[in-house]
Amino acid sequence: MTRKSRARILTAASIALLTSSADLIAQAPAKPPLPDAPIARLIAQSAIQSDTQPVIPAPSAVTGQSPAALASTQPSTSNPRLTRAEAEAMATKKNPRVTVARLLALAQHQVVRETRAAELPTGLASITAVDADNATRISAGSLTSSRLFEHAGAGGGFTQLITDFGRTRNLVASSKLQEKAQNANALATTEDIVIATDQAFYNALQAQALLKVSQQNVDTRQTTDTQVNEMTKNKLKSTLDSSFADVNLSQAKLLLLDAQNNADSTMAALDAVLGLDRQVTYELVDDNAPLQPPPPDVDNLVQTGLQQRPDLQALHYDQQAAVKFSHAQHDQLFPTISAAGTAGSVPIRPAEYYVANWWGAIGVNMNIPVFNGFLYTSQAKEASIRAEAASEQSRNLRDQIVRDIRTSWLAANTAYQRVAVTAELLKQANLALGLAQTRYQLGLSSIVELSQAQFQQTDAAIGNTNAQYQYRLALATLNYQIGATP
Repeated sequence: MTRKSRARILTAASIALLTSSADLIAQAPAKPPLPDAPIARLIAQSAIQSDTQPVIPAPSAVTGQSPAALASTQPSTSNPRLTRAEAEAMATKKNPRVTVARLLALAQHQVVRETRAAELPTGLASITAVDADNATRISAGSLTSSRLFEHAGAGGGFTQLITDFGRTRNLVASSKLQEKAQNANALATTEDIVIATDQAFYNALQAQALLKVSQQNVDTRQTTDTQVNEMTKNKLKSTLDSSFADVNLSQAKLLLLDAQNNADSTMAALDAVLGLDRQVTYELVDDNAPLQPPPPDVDNLVQTGLQQRPDLQALHYDQQAAVKFSHAQHDQLFPTISAAGTAGSVPIRPAEYYVANWWGAIGVNMNIPVFNGFLYTSQAKEASIRAEAASEQSRNLRDQIVRDIRTSWLAANTAYQRVAVTAELLKQANLALGLAQTRYQLGLSSIVELSQAQFQQTDAAIGNTNAQYQYRLALATLNYQIGATP
């Protein structure tokens, strides 16, 4: 007899032995029911329970209640509480990106003052004293041959731009528009941090809710495993049932480990958005407000977004600033007219060489550009091209905003519909689990059917929790896309 033949015979014999054992167990007289194992405290229980048979409690379910409402039934911890509004306020105050954007806006305001300085007069005061051999001359290091005299004097001078045919005016206007653009960018950065805070907050809140569901799932599977093992010891159930219960408990513990890791990682991401350089675990508090459907008219949302989005406003200001700068570069081809004056006194001087003890003069100067290697014309052309590029960038962002608002609106509608579907799925899963529990207690079904019902109920509870928080996040994203975030 070959090795394969012996293996087949042993396998067939094992199957026959298991079948006969199961038949003997099924034909054995029923024993008095054992006391139920301690039932773990649950967030919610299956809606259907038997009055005559003990029912294995269902894992955490969300039946007619939001995850936040269910979470409120848990005992409070020592961790600090944090609402979404508080998280947004903390992030906009402590996040370094917001601080950088505000500082850049303040710096751009100083650029406006720097540019406007060309329109204001420039004054200079000087005090000079010279000790020299009278009438000696500078004979090297200079093109002039000025005579040196021992003297001391003080005076001042000024220059004032009369006109440069609009160049400085356009530069000042361009700087002001860039300041407005930087302020809009600062607001856009704040909104970016707000939506990032909302995403991190809802992800952490969802992870904490799923952690509670996973913990309750472990408690339920532990209760089932205890009951099945007790019935197996008393020959009421086969070892196959005990093995299935042990496997289900191990799977629930693995799910709990993943949920714990997800809760810790999402909390770390929230701490980073809040601008914290250390780990702080918060007890997140939802507003418990009933879910409202998204706005029905997407076209109104598009118009609102095009009017309110600060990043689009920043690009508009940048494009207008580029146009003003282009005009200023063209104005370099025009003359520049300015006035200058000087006055002073020489109280200490050799009288024979100085006609008077003071001096004074005023004049007007005109600089006319003639030729500089086409520098001004090239700079003017470059500025015009960059202004056109800025206009196209603004149009590109406008198209993206329209697309993002429509896709966010569609995603919000789908997420809202998923809330109702997952709630109905959870309700049916609770019903199926109750029936499976009753059938298993009456001996009408196997542990496989009960395990499948428990798995489906846990999956439905997780799906319903995810759907509710994903819809809240979808609404926050839609508000961000239309520029409605604070």
